[in-house]
Amino acid sequence: MTNKLEMQASRRLSCSRCGTEFTCSLAGPCWCAEETARLPMPLDGEDCLCRDCLRKAADSERPRP
Repeated sequence: MTNKLEMQASRRLSCSRCGTEFTCSLAGPCWCAEETARLPMPLDGEDCLCRDCLRKAADSERPRP
């Protein structure tokens, strides 16, 4: 029996913030796992963010000296 994740290797998404299209890999490590920033789960109604928006969000979460 094949599970649904094996059948769907990746999915096309549009960034919740800017609309940029990108691919999320469900069958293996996604590009976002390579990012050094770790953010809380997306806001209500949001899905994944593109690389640029993820980095902007991470930068805005960092404490300022």
